Amino acid sequence: MRATITFGRILGIPIGANASWFLVLALVTWSLAEGYFPASYPGWTAGTYWIVAAVTSLLFFGSVVVHELGHSVVARREGVPVRAITLFIFGGVSQITREPPTAGSEFRIAIAGPLTSIGLGVVFGALGALLAPIPVLAAPAVYLGRINLFLGVFNLLPGFPLDGGRILRALIWARGRNFRTATRWASNVGHAVAFVFILLGVGQMVSGHISDGLWIAFLGWFLHSAAEASYQQVVLDDMQRGVTARELMTREWPVVPPDEPLDRLVHDHVLTRGEPWSYVGKDGSVAGVITLRDINAVPQPKWPAVTTGQAMTPLAAVPQARPGDTMRTVLQRMDDAGVEQLPLVEDGRVVGTVSREQLLRYLRTRSEFMI
Repeated sequence: MRATITFGRILGIPIGANASWFLVLALVTWSLAEGYFPASYPGWTAGTYWIVAAVTSLLFFGSVVVHELGHSVVARREGVPVRAITLFIFGGVSQITREPPTAGSEFRIAIAGPLTSIGLGVVFGALGALLAPIPVLAAPAVYLGRINLFLGVFNLLPGFPLDGGRILRALIWARGRNFRTATRWASNVGHAVAFVFILLGVGQMVSGHISDGLWIAFLGWFLHSAAEASYQQVVLDDMQRGVTARELMTREWPVVPPDEPLDRLVHDHVLTRGEPWSYVGKDGSVAGVITLRDINAVPQPKWPAVTTGQAMTPLAAVPQARPGDTMRTVLQRMDDAGVEQLPLVEDGRVVGTVSREQLLRYLRTRSEFMI
């Protein structure tokens, strides 16, 4: 779940939003301004409804960020790094870079979010009661109190990968089952919860509540897909465990001299041999990497006059990995850098290359033997 826009950092954690979040922000604001607040607080002007609705929507999604921060703070305390928090169509997600090491860690990380939301619900509810004489201020607090309590309770449902599903996985894991088995059981319960949502959504649509039914059914479909994807990720992690880049790397790679013109590089390597990238160097030493992106950054009429050494990306600026890095680390680094291959560097010297294609081929082969 990548962020379309980053708002900043809280406690060193990047906070961003996926494109789908902006649609939901607009829909929530519209729903509050045209439905909830006019029905609950009649007599305000249209402008007041919209201003209060916009503020309430932003505070609601701020509450979602605080919910995710609850997970993230505990995760970091448990030694699990957190890459970012991203808002999206169904709320928010903490991008935790690896699974918790123990069942106890899993339980504490999972329970932190719902407890945070329930705490926010109590605080906002009390604030709404104190501000009752000033309806325009009390209205957002009352709504946020209710919605945070709902968010906390809803996330306790055992619909993996909701927080309740992760709590269920932690409990199964703690009873002596291995992590993969616990995930499979929690995922199966998550599928059941998802189907209940889908059936409820269909029932709502049949009874005439089309928009509500569609939303509930869509939520069920999302939970079903997420439960399956979460289990498959665990299976994938099992296949990667213990495998290092050294075992999969290629020790031969295309090398071009730094004085070769770009037009010759394109003709002899890119077009003729189908090599979309090459190392640049001579006498066994690698100075950099030249890719299609580097070539296209130079206007084509200048290709005969520009050399690979001039157009390349220096090796120090190229995303790298070490031969001893795990397969998961290498894939993560490729994703972060948006590249399809990485040089493997040891003691300042390139000793091999690993590509995404090699890693995926290995995973496909391993999957044929997985039970």
